[in-house]
Amino acid sequence: MITERIDFKKNSVKALGDPKLKRALVNFTDRSRASRQKAVSGVSEWEELRSEARRIKEEVIKNLDSYLLELEKSVMRAGGKVHWAKDAQEASAIVVNIAKENNVRNVVKSKSMATEEIELNRHLISNGINTVETDLGEYIVQLCEDHPFHIITPAIHKTKEDISKLFSEKFGVPEYEEPQKLTNIARKELREKFLSADMGISGVNFAVAETGTIAIVENEGNARLATTFPDIHVAIMGIEKIVPKFEQLSIFLSLLARSATGQKSSTYVSLITGPRREGESDGPRQFHIVFLDNGRSDIAKSRETRESLYCIRCGACINICPVYRQVGGHSYGWVYSGPIGAVITPQLNDLQKTADLPFASSLCGACRDVCPVKIDFPHVLLSLRQKVVEKNSKKPDPATFMENIAFRIWSFVFSKPFYYNLTGKTMIFLQRLYKKDNELQRLPYPFSKWTREKNFPAFSKKPFRARWKEKYHGKNGALR
Repeated sequence: MITERIDFKKNSVKALGDPKLKRALVNFTDRSRASRQKAVSGVSEWEELRSEARRIKEEVIKNLDSYLLELEKSVMRAGGKVHWAKDAQEASAIVVNIAKENNVRNVVKSKSMATEEIELNRHLISNGINTVETDLGEYIVQLCEDHPFHIITPAIHKTKEDISKLFSEKFGVPEYEEPQKLTNIARKELREKFLSADMGISGVNFAVAETGTIAIVENEGNARLATTFPDIHVAIMGIEKIVPKFEQLSIFLSLLARSATGQKSSTYVSLITGPRREGESDGPRQFHIVFLDNGRSDIAKSRETRESLYCIRCGACINICPVYRQVGGHSYGWVYSGPIGAVITPQLNDLQKTADLPFASSLCGACRDVCPVKIDFPHVLLSLRQKVVEKNSKKPDPATFMENIAFRIWSFVFSKPFYYNLTGKTMIFLQRLYKKDNELQRLPYPFSKWTREKNFPAFSKKPFRARWKEKYHGKNGALR
């Protein structure tokens, strides 16, 4: 969990100064947007699917307690074991205890944002348990001791040259330029990890309450290996991931693949119901699922923000976001980035330490338009902003005081035509000191905070009101 305040502005300034990162973000988001649009355009009932998915998620979150109990019974009926974790520390302790009770030495993991959220790798490794990420992007991030940059493609901030140098340092191989050779190196290293693993750990994309089935969606096949080779499979599930009925699962699988990667279907969709049964040749002998709360039940109680839990982690909102496109994932300071990070991170952590994030949005609404479950991101962000402002209003803050004074002056000027006109004429006169090529550059404080990053448009010599009067009114003021 977050221990220090996230300084989104400082992180963003650092990201904006990296031209290599800028190119990577533009290329990635352009490709992702185009792929999604192409995939979605081929589904005539797309909006109906979105509406139905939202209805289902709304039903689940409103009745979360009963659906969790139903899922627990279904998992146990299928031979699995259910563990309840109120927070990150308890969830990690549960997994570590399962490992110790079974003398586990080697763990392989498939990509899971829930395990990133609880910092599971750190807990396992600190207890002497070798833990390896097997998703290629996550594996790269782990090798360079970094953090995921995106919830779907965690290593997009790394270039081919970065990865080549990393593999050369870690594995003693030449610095290959061909992506296929780099992939083969990773495949060889990871295959040995799969064969020696005692435990496999995965996330859960969806869990079906009526059958106890979990669905894991991926494109590399690593999750299937991680959940079938080892004798023990532990799945970490955020408690919001429930789908009531098996027949409803197809709706979410269709939405997820198209929204996340622009595919009709992900390459691998694993449906797992309990451990290996008698007569089956593969699969784990033990199946454990951890129901992770970690603040989610509190979110579910809020009418204003509970729809944050509808998220299916497709990343479409991130790919379309103009803010993310400029500053990237690490600027958000935690596991989740983009619009979903701006709404979920403050609710799963201390609001004071994450107060910047609800303001890390232009409120353009593009995220809402592409969200497969129609989360109203602007509404949730405004609700969180209100909470931040209310908390800050209780503390004396010079910046807030000056902002209030500025808005009072603004309100007075804009409500009095005489002072409005006078201010406009004054600004037109003063701008001569800063005007260049019809833009205002290097304005004095506090406007310097704006012009440090971009120029301000110059004031027109003939304001809009004068143009309107000249065009539509006669000399006596009557309409022409």
